[in-house]
Amino acid sequence: MLHSLSVSNYILIGSLETTFPEGLVIISGETGAGKSILLGALSLVLGAKADAGMVGPLRDNCVVEAEFSMDAPVREILRQADLPCEGDRLLLRRTVASSGRSRSFANDEPVSVGVLQELSAHLVDIHSQHQTLRLQDEAFRMDALDLWAGNTGLRQDCRRAWNALTEGKRKLAALEQRLAQARDQQEFNHARWERLEQARLAEGELEALESEQKQLAHAEEIKETLCAAENLLAPENGEALTRQLREAAKYLDKASRYIPSLETLGERLASARVELDDIVREIASVNAATEASPHRLEEVEERLSLLYSLMQKHGVDSIAALIAQRDQLKSLVLDATELETDVREARKEAEELQKRHSDLCDALHAKREAAAEGFGTAVESQLHALELGHAAFQVRLEETATGADGRDTIRFVFSSTGHAPGDVAKTASGGELSRIMLSLKAVMARFTQMPTLVFDEIDTGVSGSTADKMGSLVCSMGRDMQVFAITHLPQVAAKGNVHYLVSKTDDVTSVCALDQEGRIQELARMLSGAHITPEAIANAKALLNQ
Repeated sequence: MLHSLSVSNYILIGSLETTFPEGLVIISGETGAGKSILLGALSLVLGAKADAGMVGPLRDNCVVEAEFSMDAPVREILRQADLPCEGDRLLLRRTVASSGRSRSFANDEPVSVGVLQELSAHLVDIHSQHQTLRLQDEAFRMDALDLWAGNTGLRQDCRRAWNALTEGKRKLAALEQRLAQARDQQEFNHARWERLEQARLAEGELEALESEQKQLAHAEEIKETLCAAENLLAPENGEALTRQLREAAKYLDKASRYIPSLETLGERLASARVELDDIVREIASVNAATEASPHRLEEVEERLSLLYSLMQKHGVDSIAALIAQRDQLKSLVLDATELETDVREARKEAEELQKRHSDLCDALHAKREAAAEGFGTAVESQLHALELGHAAFQVRLEETATGADGRDTIRFVFSSTGHAPGDVAKTASGGELSRIMLSLKAVMARFTQMPTLVFDEIDTGVSGSTADKMGSLVCSMGRDMQVFAITHLPQVAAKGNVHYLVSKTDDVTSVCALDQEGRIQELARMLSGAHITPEAIANAKALLNQ
């Protein structure tokens, strides 16, 4: 239920804080006092569209807060959104800046408007005077019948099955498209893959071949320079320089007897001699290994030419990218065979999903068909109690294309005389539509588990004893749930557990709870207009005492 509402700088409401009890809550006020503004503030915090026109003149933003009881479905939504859900109260807040941009909060945590709207479905059902148009809405008619039939779980299963079937068909179509493309390109891809496969590609090969090609192309020059270096380092049988280093080390060793610091120089000369020997041997080894081989040079250049050609053809700049192309082409070549298996499996899965959905559609249809007469009778009974004694109301099922909610379309047919019933939107007057909607709401309220129900002038178009009976019906609904009734009819207003008056002074809208005397005065005003007569006072007292 709605426990409290706080509004700040919303259109004509400067500041408003009010609490609400259980049962039937009456809200009344003169035309233009701002009852619709109050309802708009509640709709805003429940996720309605925000705009800059909602911001009043006092500040640069408006704020609306509402506190609700929190049940299991609400907690589940909060858990899925990773929001705090401790305790038994839910605080929703919505702020709107003068730019029109809004921010939303649940239990002081930022949330999207979508989360607010999802929560609102479990918190409040607002029925406005224009909601009779929903009788033309297929989804509303189906919701009404399915609630009566207890189809909520079955309908959810049907929707899940439809979503799975839709995804299965999408997957099958994608696989069939890939298979068709694979078959069209298989021959072409096979030729390209085969050439890359025959090239026996190896990562790092290009760099190694390029290095080898440079050596082979300059083999003579390399050998000449290596020989020259070797001769310089070993001009006399490869030992002159090392012999000189050895002799110099001996002299330093003798001198170090007198100058100890020279000992390290001798050690360094010994190390240099060893290093020089290694360098000479390495030069000799490289020189011996370097061969001028025109045949090998030709092989290397042919291989390089092949690799360069393949890279250019496939638009890549490395052997690694070529290998990736080869593997991709291989998968495409094999794809046709593998995809044929995948398509068969996907087709079988889609057929199973189709059967599952079809079975659920059959089950839904059977339950709807079984419930249609009883639901129609229940609504018709309510209509008879609202002084449509000869009215006939029926629920008819017609087959349509299968979808998420089955294969039925629901029609409501009505006749105020009981003869030749037709589509309710075409055969019912404004007052009759109001009574039909109230009857539907009264029947649905037993099954929706909706904590709060708001009727915004549902009594439009009715008066007299009919209004009194509508008030009694709304009052009976208030015994099991919190019901707000925004009304102009004293017969309805007198039925409430509490009564709030919406008034406007100096273009500022305010709301206050009425005491017993205030209720009498407001009912008298509703009965007689601006000039309250003693008779209206007496009549108001009589209404309250009924």
